[in-house]
Amino acid sequence: MSKTLIRGAKVLGGEALDVLIDGGTVAAVGTGLDADGARVVEAEGQILLPGLVDLHTHLREPGREDSETVLTGTRAAASGGYTAVHAMANTFPVADTAGVVEQVWRLGRESGYCDVQPVGAVTVGLEGKQLAELGAMHESAASVRVFSDDGKCVDDAVIMRRALEYVKAFDGVIAQHAQEPRLTEGAQMNEGAVSAELGLGGWPAVAEESIIARDVLLAAHVGSRVHICHLSTAGSVEIVRWAKSKGWNVTAEVTPHHLLLTDELVRSYDPVYKVNPPLRTEADVTALREALADGTIDCVATDHAPHPHEDKDCEWGAAAMGMVGLETALSVVQHTMVETGLLDWAGVADRMSFRPAAIGRLAGHGRPVSAGEPANLTLVDPAYRGAVDSARFASRSRNTPYQGRELPGRVTHTFLRGRATVMDGKLV
Repeated sequence: MSKTLIRGAKVLGGEALDVLIDGGTVAAVGTGLDADGARVVEAEGQILLPGLVDLHTHLREPGREDSETVLTGTRAAASGGYTAVHAMANTFPVADTAGVVEQVWRLGRESGYCDVQPVGAVTVGLEGKQLAELGAMHESAASVRVFSDDGKCVDDAVIMRRALEYVKAFDGVIAQHAQEPRLTEGAQMNEGAVSAELGLGGWPAVAEESIIARDVLLAAHVGSRVHICHLSTAGSVEIVRWAKSKGWNVTAEVTPHHLLLTDELVRSYDPVYKVNPPLRTEADVTALREALADGTIDCVATDHAPHPHEDKDCEWGAAAMGMVGLETALSVVQHTMVETGLLDWAGVADRMSFRPAAIGRLAGHGRPVSAGEPANLTLVDPAYRGAVDSARFASRSRNTPYQGRELPGRVTHTFLRGRATVMDGKLV
């Protein structure tokens, strides 16, 4: 069916309107629209958002299909309201050549659940020693614009400078995993009072903040774009705020789990809470929420990091770092930002669609809900409340920190260029 009429949805949380989808585009927005020949979605009380865009997703394919594939990851993304994700480069083999990024891009197209934009590695093999084929990846069919060694920091200042200079030629961006490796050797959790009590190796805030400070200065010197992945400390917020006050081209993201969870949870020694960067303090959480609200932090990115059961269900020291997040991100943002009055739904659309699409220079996504625009849309029922049940996840992995926790909101429909990928809360 080529026509769909969404009736009575609150567009970006505002006025209740009808939205007519015809083919792959929004044909009309208004009241009392004609539903002749169209499938009708009754959406009274629901919020209509532009399709969500994630700048930071680990799809694991190629190489770790035991934890996730492009198909299962994009099904999880659609379930969470996403119409586009950026797939990180730390696969096996690493996405450091045109051939690998094109493979990931084509797998995304074949999946049909959301668009997959590959992120290219900054350095060969993520080893931090030699620039990868940045130009070739950009010129490939995948048209890569975002480059990151995420999981590892580009800690060599000369390599980082050269990368920033290289991508400037085609308006690319370097997305930095800010972690000074020599300050985090053996780190298991946030360095602070809790780590001292538990006897676990600490990951100090300065290890993140020192790299961010260096890289915003390098970006300003080169006149290029730098994006800070999964910013997690109050000090990092202040550095980014200062850089933006200078007019430098710096953007930053925060994960849902860093908006909600703190290092106090590590007292359980449950490896589901082991993540990089680590869960921080309540003061950091407060600073991150305020920075997302005032725009210092540009967007929410999931850092969806699936792991198989055996990599997480073990002793803390041996467990892998990471959490799945695509299917719970919008609920966590509603809980931490909307229900606290820090953001309205238009602000959610800005931080989870408009801005990430702009940072990634992603065409066709992060667009207004208006006539003539691509019909990449998400409907959410904000009144819903329910306990998270990982057994119902579309992701291949179950390592969520929210298992059994009650969260608000439920994605009822997702449309990718007018085609429903989720209907009535179920994958199509």
